[in-house]
Amino acid sequence: MSGRVTVEKRGPSAILRFLNDDSGYMDDGTEVALGEAIDSVEADDSVRAVILTGGRLGVFIEHFDLCVLEARGRALAARGKTFNADRPVPETPLHLAFRRIEESGKPYLCAINGTAMGGGFELALCCDLRIAEDGPYEIGLPEINAGLLPGAGGTQNLPRLIGLGRALELLLLGKTVSPREAEALCLVHRCVSGSALSCALEIAGQLAAKPPRAIAHIKRLARAAQILPRDAGMSLERTLFCDLLVSPESIERMAALNAGKGDLRRGVMIEKE
Repeated sequence: MSGRVTVEKRGPSAILRFLNDDSGYMDDGTEVALGEAIDSVEADDSVRAVILTGGRLGVFIEHFDLCVLEARGRALAARGKTFNADRPVPETPLHLAFRRIEESGKPYLCAINGTAMGGGFELALCCDLRIAEDGPYEIGLPEINAGLLPGAGGTQNLPRLIGLGRALELLLLGKTVSPREAEALCLVHRCVSGSALSCALEIAGQLAAKPPRAIAHIKRLARAAQILPRDAGMSLERTLFCDLLVSPESIERMAALNAGKGDLRRGVMIEKE
């Protein structure tokens, strides 16, 4: 596996660390390494939650390397390439990796420990939960300042997350914000004064104790709610509810709760033989 992204197991959690060069930029090597890391954690049934974080002090991912993007643009322009909505551009390895995170049955958490802009923040937006470490760094999507737009889900995920009006303000102005401002805007779920990774590990431990099939179904339904008509979403919800209702783990958990061996608010620990 490429050294650009390392994978560390911590009990039922896996930590993916980004070790880009000193600039902290994402590039082609990061795309490949991220795909390989996702392959690894998705194939490991013992991994119940995945945490993404930066491997360098004060940096999650700065943004995608503009030198790489400039070279791509010049090469395409030299070939006379033009683009329009009638001929959709296929997904790159980066788009595929982001989609796999969104569609995975496992919960993905982002522990933002430093600058997260452009493609770096788009990666964070793919994750199910985002924890930011307080500090003097910036979060956001400033692509318009380079004459570009967020091209890996930013224009789609941000309005769904914080609403059209606020998203347009950030996208059109290329505005970046502090971790505390990101929390106030609901760009991140929590801003912590200590280590974002420590907080993420604590939450990942709680998630790992939940039934994985239920987590996968809930994640699928919540994301589908953003794109499916309500009737279709309700139909899928009823179906997946019944799928869980007849599952051995759910029946065992309900029986334990009914026998007074736990509390619905806090759950129940099922002893395995």
